[in-house]
Amino acid sequence: MKKITTALGLLSFMAFSYAADPLNGTVWKTIDDKTKEPKALVKFTEQKNGTLSATIQTVLTKGEENACTKCEGPYKGKSLKGLTIVRDLKNVGGKYEGGTILDPKTGKSYSLKGQLASNGQKLELRGYIGVAALGRNQTWIRDN
Repeated sequence: MKKITTALGLLSFMAFSYAADPLNGTVWKTIDDKTKEPKALVKFTEQKNGTLSATIQTVLTKGEENACTKCEGPYKGKSLKGLTIVRDLKNVGGKYEGGTILDPKTGKSYSLKGQLASNGQKLELRGYIGVAALGRNQTWIRDN
């Protein structure tokens, strides 16, 4: 009986240690850092390698559905819906880093780091080139 209890305890510990990231499957309303207007709804998905990506589900700004004219590769000139704008974001001790974010308006990618705030209802992000001090902040709001 002790062996069974020990085995079940180890299995539950292992399952807990491999639990999905808190961002996995969540949807967020992106907010433009300049205009403060909502831009899109994006959904985070955990990849097989443990990193996170985020894909645009809905474009909230009328007339900008096909605004990826400056993007490169397969998304150039196509709808923003389905565009993966966050790639390779890693959870490092409750903070996120090591990712990249694409700005569809400019077609440029930036390094990305961030953290959850307000009891998980806000996602504070910083996109930057080179050093984080030279970048822009955005706060996304969880879409329940």
